[in-house]
Amino acid sequence: MAWKLDKPLYSMADEAQNEVAKRVWEGESLGGISEDNNRLPQPVIMLLGLTIITAFLITFPLWGQRPTAEIYAEYIQMMDSPAVQAISGDKAKMEYLVSNVKDTSLKPFQERHPLEMDDLRMIKDQVIELQRQGVDLGEYSVIGSKVIMANFEGRPITDPITGKVRPEAKQPWWDKGYTIDIFYVIYFCVAVLIVIKRLPHFSWMPDHSVAH
Repeated sequence: MAWKLDKPLYSMADEAQNEVAKRVWEGESLGGISEDNNRLPQPVIMLLGLTIITAFLITFPLWGQRPTAEIYAEYIQMMDSPAVQAISGDKAKMEYLVSNVKDTSLKPFQERHPLEMDDLRMIKDQVIELQRQGVDLGEYSVIGSKVIMANFEGRPITDPITGKVRPEAKQPWWDKGYTIDIFYVIYFCVAVLIVIKRLPHFSWMPDHSVAH
């Protein structure tokens, strides 16, 4: 049962263990099933790798971030200005707001979560009230016509309204669930590699005439 790690991609078992495995392989009838010692097809390995990479890219927490009140605050600040009111048509007004945003750091989020003038009108009073209270708009999610505090739990902060310490309600670009997923995928791949490489190398093929 000794381990041999000098060539882990060739075999992780020593010669004695490989000989035992070969005798069992050829000596057991396996219910009449003839199992060859073929290597795992490379297209299957590539497909597995592609599936894992694609799944992680799609589920990356950054891409699934919800729109916050912060990214629409500047829209709301400008929407009642004379320049916007002079424009006819909600579509043209929205285009003006989008093109005149000064905080460029919010541009990617605004592009990812576009809305219309009617949407702005529905959340306008709620956002203004939150600004009046002096809260961090980044902690409030826009869900339909409602602006509510997000249910995320980050680093401890002091609530500006209550003065009590509470977790920050901002969605992180990385979360614990993603870390756990990565750990288990690595664990799965390593476990499969160990199981395969503890068998005799695929250059050896069993003689099925021994037990059949």
